[in-house]
Amino acid sequence: MFRFNIPTMTCGGCARSVTKALMDADPNARIETDPAAREVRVESTLSEAVFVAALAEAGFPDAR
Repeated sequence: MFRFNIPTMTCGGCARSVTKALMDADPNARIETDPAAREVRVESTLSEAVFVAALAEAGFPDAR
């Protein structure tokens, strides 16, 4: 499981954008967002780099 801290994910709308970007990268991923903690957890067979790139492309380049 990968955990990403996304400082700019502050609301449900941001969480939906993050989820969509990650699901576009891997439709089979299991994704949990927590806007209050500004965290997203991803369970996938793909590499972490795929998700970092997807988040950056979606406007969340500060995900770490």
